[in-house]
Amino acid sequence: MKQFVGPGALIAFACVSGANAHAGEAPAAGAPTSVESVVVTAERPAAQVLLDRKVFTVTQDLQASSGVAADVLNKIPSVNVDVDGAITLRGDGNVTILVDGKPSAQFTGAAQGNSLLQFPASDIDRVEVMTNPPAQYRAEGTGGVINIITRKTHRDGLTGTVRANLGDKRRYNVGVDASYAQGPVRLSGGVGLRQDAKERLSSSVRTAVDPTSGAQVRSLQTVDETFLRLIPSIHAAADIDLGPSRTLGASFSHRELSGDRYFDQHDQDQPVGAAVSSISDRHSDGHEWSVDDSKGLTFEQKLWRPGEILNLSLQRSATRERERYAYQNTYALPVSAPTFDQLRLSMDLIKTEFSADYDLPLSRGREVKLGYALESDRNVFDNVAADVDPVTGLTTPNPGPTNHFRYNQDVNAVYGDYQSQLGAWRLDGGLRVEATHVSTLQVVGGATGGHDYAGVYPTLHLERTVGDEAKLTAAVSRRVTRPDPESLNPFPDYQDTHNLRAGNPDLLPQETWAYEVGYLHPGSVTYGATAYFRSDRNAFTEVVVPISADVVLTTKANLPKRQTTGLELSLSGKLMSVLGYNLSADAFSAQVDASALGLPGLRSTTGVNLKSSLDYRPTSADTFQLSFNRTDKRLTPQGYVDALNLTNIGYRHEFQPQLALVATVSDLFDGQRVIRHVISPALTEVYERHQFGRVAYVGVVYTFGGRKKDKTSFDYDS
Repeated sequence: MKQFVGPGALIAFACVSGANAHAGEAPAAGAPTSVESVVVTAERPAAQVLLDRKVFTVTQDLQASSGVAADVLNKIPSVNVDVDGAITLRGDGNVTILVDGKPSAQFTGAAQGNSLLQFPASDIDRVEVMTNPPAQYRAEGTGGVINIITRKTHRDGLTGTVRANLGDKRRYNVGVDASYAQGPVRLSGGVGLRQDAKERLSSSVRTAVDPTSGAQVRSLQTVDETFLRLIPSIHAAADIDLGPSRTLGASFSHRELSGDRYFDQHDQDQPVGAAVSSISDRHSDGHEWSVDDSKGLTFEQKLWRPGEILNLSLQRSATRERERYAYQNTYALPVSAPTFDQLRLSMDLIKTEFSADYDLPLSRGREVKLGYALESDRNVFDNVAADVDPVTGLTTPNPGPTNHFRYNQDVNAVYGDYQSQLGAWRLDGGLRVEATHVSTLQVVGGATGGHDYAGVYPTLHLERTVGDEAKLTAAVSRRVTRPDPESLNPFPDYQDTHNLRAGNPDLLPQETWAYEVGYLHPGSVTYGATAYFRSDRNAFTEVVVPISADVVLTTKANLPKRQTTGLELSLSGKLMSVLGYNLSADAFSAQVDASALGLPGLRSTTGVNLKSSLDYRPTSADTFQLSFNRTDKRLTPQGYVDALNLTNIGYRHEFQPQLALVATVSDLFDGQRVIRHVISPALTEVYERHQFGRVAYVGVVYTFGGRKKDKTSFDYDS
């Protein structure tokens, strides 16, 4: 009798011997024995620790039914996503996000945050977190790699899921996903429609030294923004077996966003110790449109030896954004006639990626992987501004905020990876070499720039089984983060005339050495610990400086030195048969040296990030979920960012195996408040951004189709 052992596994085995066999009797010598049925089903474990990554299954998360990628990522240990979609892994915001192992323009540079707030969580099956990624993954991303694996099915026949959710404040989302498999053909696809509404209130209280007069000026600012966006999407994929050893695949996805964006801004200034000297208001009527488009081809060829495989992949993805804003400016003090202006923003991110990967299993558990990858980026940024005559409505070009920036990057990479058993240890060592060419052009003024550099990026993973089930792991890697295009564009962004943003053409790549040692003990109670250390050179940071009495400029700079030390702890199990729990904590100490930027020198802080969840199933048809996430205080070269707390709840009731009701509330206590403190000789500021984040949904999920599984099949039920 074969046995399957795994967390949460349920084994069912039925064996009926010859016609004359009876229960408890051994079959007669020489009598034929037949197996009538072997049915094995299992729940996939919620979390797995593999040699080079941690894998988190999110299909049981009720927030996945109605939420977005940011909602489910925020529940994964060591991963945090803020109100703007900015993601960090162990406190490092330079994270590479892949979809099914491939890069995509929608998760590149400035587009990454919005994409995490738009990507439907219902499309996600599991998430792979790699803090020390192996050599076959690109070295980009000093924080590590997060690989989003989308849902797929391998069942024969037609299967699918229909979802419909209605939320508060005019929110809703609907979607249909289906797949069909028959013989050598596997097809899948889906369509979706989401309407999202948001309100965001920002305030700033700051005291700055006027660079011209040397006087201290106190400024107050509030901005009230509202968004209403409609997001349709479609995706499709096909895999065809061209024979017993060849498979051809194709994929396509398309998602659009369109909607209105309004804001009202109030500004008030006064010299310290004197009366208010300036009061003004700025109203904006805006419209946003963007599209994320991806197309891919894959080819798999099985070669001569068992498990010897050659994979070829070609993918092209594009993210395009178009925004237009009309502004009305009124002046109460000193009294002045209102003015009107316009701003149009355009961004095109085009990414083409080709890879060839060769996998050769050898004897005694050894394995060799070799590969080549080319990544090509072509990015275009255009900002066009104009002043509007209030009488005639005619526009006059404004050269101040107008700029056109071009960014091209090509990265060629080769890698080798070797896995082997080394005594009691399982070893995976790799080396990746990447050569990068970057060219930039600021069209206005004809300023050109660029960089050429190459790097060698080693990785090493070790794993050893301790006792029957426990694992001891160790890893080290060297990684890089190249500046994103907008971080190199020196031209200021004038969307907020009192808070300008600009890039730095002299920004250097960030380089990181990452080390970690971990222990995991699975079982009815699973617990683990991972100690890590990260050393950054030329780490990216933001610096805020006053450029006039009431205007500040935020730009990018390199930190000479930054170090982070931490200890991750995890615990999961059941308090009773119907109540499960997951707890994780990341206790960290961060240290930055900003002396080279003219700021106070060595500064350090400590903190603890916490995540917890409860899963209560009083009946086979009912599930309650509660989760809590705390992101502790973060250190910046000029100050710090306050802690952030989020609470989500969810309920699911199955009317029948194919039909369920789902209700969720994210950010139950409306805790999405980012409060940033800047403390420097020339500037003191408390900035608060409050995202009214409480979102409630109620909806239904219906699954259909699916041919009855073969009696001898094995299937992981999500």
